[in-house]
Formats: sequence, structure tokens, C-alpha cells
Amino acid sequence: MKKIILVALIALVTPYLQAQKVGFKIKGSDTVLPLTQKLAEIYMKNNANTSIMVTGGGSGVGLSALMSGTTDIAQSSRSMKLDEKMKLNDAGKAFKETIIAYDALSVIVNPANKVSKLTREQLEGIYTGKITNWKAVGGDDQKIVVYSRETSSGTYEFFKEHVLNKKNYATSALLMPATGAIVQSVSQTKGAIGYVGLAYVEKSVKVLEVSYDKGKTYVTPTVENAKSKKYPITRPLYYYYLSTTEKTISPFVKFILSPAGQKIVLTEGYVPLS
Repeated sequence: MKKIILVALIALVTPYLQAQKVGFKIKGSDTVLPLTQKLAEIYMKNNANTSIMVTGGGSGVGLSALMSGTTDIAQSSRSMKLDEKMKLNDAGKAFKETIIAYDALSVIVNPANKVSKLTREQLEGIYTGKITNWKAVGGDDQKIVVYSRETSSGTYEFFKEHVLNKKNYATSALLMPATGAIVQSVSQTKGAIGYVGLAYVEKSVKVLEVSYDKGKTYVTPTVENAKSKKYPITRPLYYYYLSTTEKTISPFVKFILSPAGQKIVLTEGYVPLS
């Protein structure tokens, strides 16, 4: 009799437990990827009923996935474009935008390079192809090898808008599919230059100071300088999600925005909201 009752109870409880299981997907920015992976890992440890799948591919890829309904959250290192907003609005899909952290976009060179600082104008010259030799900016007589993220990257878009003043990249720029590939390439190429999120900076590369006042003051990308807005290439990192899925993902987003979540943001090398 007891066995029959137990079987009956399991039959009643099992569908409830299955219904309580929560799962969602996050896709997009390579810059945000390591942070989201860590946040999801810790959140799932404390919430056994939740399953979170996190993948990269670039901000544009994540936002396209959100529009096509193949991801629940698009992580992005740039704000959503007007045409992307219009596509969602035309489809009757209301969406939410949440800033989860900030980033200091860092310019890196090979450690053998004696150049330690550049102005915004010099960076523009290098990335648009007007400056092709390190000698022109105080370095050795050596060809500059330009590395950039590919066009689907939010970092590519942000750098173009805020550093290149919306000018086009040089056709000789080598477009890389992931941020890690830029770090590796710059560390192995003496004349190389690249740009990466602060959390990706390693000892194998050298970080440059940057000036946005034509060389009067140069600032190093650090968490402190980004928080104080001293560092000029600081940007917000976003989550975009549809209003229809807000109830499902809200507990995870609230966790990220909490003091505990923002502490993880800092630990992982990103800039917390406050």
C-alpha cells in the first residue's frame, strides 16, 4: 500500500518539478562572453532548476538571433541600431535594454614595440591606412600590422564610431573572428596593433595609453579610470531581451545587477555599474 502511495506521489510531483525547470539562451558579443559565462555558472550553482546556454559570435549575431527568436538574450558591446529596433517594432516585438557593466576598450601592441601612447588622431590614421609605419608615431622603422574584429562585432562598430570618427577601416586591416585571436596575433607579431575589451588584456601584449585631447593628457585603460570616466574609450555592455521573456530571465538579470553580481563583474576584469 505504501509503495502504491509513493508511486502516486511521484507521479503527481514530477510534472510540477519539470514545470519549475527554467532554461534560456544567451548569444552575442565576444567581449561580454567570458563575463556572462562566469555569471551563468555561479547562478546555476545556486539555482539548480535553471539551465543557461551561453555562446558568442559577435553583437550583430546575437541581435539577429534575438530578432529571429533563436536566443532569449542578446549580449552586445554596442547599442542597438535604429534599423534593428525598427525590425523588432515592425514584428510587434517589444524589447528591454539593460546595461549590465562597462568596459574600457584597450589598444594593444606587441611587447617589443617601444611606442607606449597614441592620440585618437594617430589611431585614426593607423586604422584608416594613412599611417603605415611605426616610425611616424615615434616607433621603429617597421610596418604596422593592423588587427581588427570582423564587421559583425559590436567592438568593431564602437571603435569605428568613437575612435575613427565613423571613417572606414583600411582595406589592409586584418579582420579577426574573435577577440582572443587578436590577442594571440598581436602577441606573436612585432609590428601589430589591435583593440580588445579590458578583461582580455594579458601579459603577452602591451597596453597603450590614449589621448583624446591631442596629446595633452594620456590615460591608461583600467577599471578605476573607466569608472571615473577618465579613460576616453569606455563603453556600456548590454543585454537585450523581449518583454515576453522578461519574467523568465528577470531573476538572472536581477542577480547580475545585485551587489553580488557586480562583485563578479569586477573580479572578472570588467567595470561595475557603480
